Amino acid sequence: MKDMEPAKSSLDDPDYAAFAWRRYRRLMAWMILASLGATIGCLVFLSKLIGDIPIHMMIATAAGVFVSVLLASALMGLVFLSSGSGHDDAIRDPLETDDA
Repeated sequence: MKDMEPAKSSLDDPDYAAFAWRRYRRLMAWMILASLGATIGCLVFLSKLIGDIPIHMMIATAAGVFVSVLLASALMGLVFLSSGSGHDDAIRDPLETDDA
């Protein structure tokens, strides 16, 4: 029978947690710039492809591209933060049995 004390992860250490979250925020700052670049690139591509873009289409395209790229990078960053800090390894599966 496993002990009932929760496993520790690196994020339980305040110094390491501060370092990891600082690194995540720095990554997100770069990804905001990448999202802006992707948005501008998409708008330039569309203007070359179809000519004059109606303002509503420009706003919708810019918002859609920016938010999609930023959301994808935020979620992937959280996956890497969780995995790299050992937080994923610290969970205990309640359905796991000791029959192995």
